Amino acid sequence: MRRGASQRAVATRFGVALCTVQRWYRRAHGQRLGRVDWNDLSSAPHRNQRTDTAGEQRALTIRRWLKDRSPLGEYGAAAIRREMKIRGITPLLSISTIGRILRRHGVLDGRRRVRRPPPPRGWYLPAVAAAKAELDSFDTIEGLAIRGGPHVAVLTGISLHGGLPATWTAQAVSAKMVVNALVEHWRSVGLPAYAQFDNDNRFHGPRQYADTVGRVIRLCLSLGVTPVFAPPNETGFQAAIESYNGRWQAKVWSRFKHASIRGLSQRSAKYIAAARKRSSARIEASPRRRPFPKHWRLDLQRAPRGIIVFLRRTDDKGRASLLGHAFNVDRHWLHRLVRAEVNLDDNTIRFFALRRREPTDQPLLNKVSYTLPKRPFQE
Repeated sequence: MRRGASQRAVATRFGVALCTVQRWYRRAHGQRLGRVDWNDLSSAPHRNQRTDTAGEQRALTIRRWLKDRSPLGEYGAAAIRREMKIRGITPLLSISTIGRILRRHGVLDGRRRVRRPPPPRGWYLPAVAAAKAELDSFDTIEGLAIRGGPHVAVLTGISLHGGLPATWTAQAVSAKMVVNALVEHWRSVGLPAYAQFDNDNRFHGPRQYADTVGRVIRLCLSLGVTPVFAPPNETGFQAAIESYNGRWQAKVWSRFKHASIRGLSQRSAKYIAAARKRSSARIEASPRRRPFPKHWRLDLQRAPRGIIVFLRRTDDKGRASLLGHAFNVDRHWLHRLVRAEVNLDDNTIRFFALRRREPTDQPLLNKVSYTLPKRPFQE
């Protein structure tokens, strides 16, 4: 610019705003370029505009007077400013300044919502919350249809810590299909400590009959995997699998046109492979899985052994419903979450209290006797 170039031309040449050129030109005015301080100056104001202590105390005193003696019963920032104006107090503070004074001294009636940190993943199972055990969640997607073709049902699964996804597509999802899919999946990747489901009959078994243990539960117990059933109509417990369901539908189902279920399966397999590759580090860092047992064979007629976990919410009498029965938990624990551990080995059910605010505090509320009737499994 000192050689005669215009300010606008310099701004265009260096790709900056015109005001930037003008600011630096004023900074260097009357100085040799080697002696100009080119550092950015502090953006802090030269003068502190905060109200002095006496002014703050006047505002707080007027608020106390208005709260105790005002006939109108108003003592907010606007009311304080009106009273200061009536009394002729100078300087007259603005409403926003008075509001900041009240907030700074903690005398506002309104209280902000306290946002507590979320509980850890799998907080309702201590071993999973401590990242010492893996949990696989499974769910179904239904209501899909190929244009001019068959309806499509999808079985999905994902691990909680590793984010290991799995998907199976078919015309219908049945309990037998779920068993075959889980065996295939766990043979490939290993066994988790827990497998979580919703309360669908295909996972649980026919719930219209009491003391029913379906084939999926028997599969899990025969492999040493603890089945976990999420509480009905509760959010959060199935968040991982619901999120994966949404991603799969967006990235596979809605993104492409599918001519057949076979083509959909091939497209889904490519997505699963890419997703596992992307999450390989997370999968490797997840809790270790047990190897699938050799020479294993599912015997549905064998009496189930092990633990089944039901997450439930008590009713207005402190009872929890599971396996077709209502069990007394605690008459003081009403409409609260519990973890019911059905131990088929010692014929007991233990109920533990669950609270999101204190996820590590899970005291035993009650212990009741329960024996699963011995009867043949109906195919």
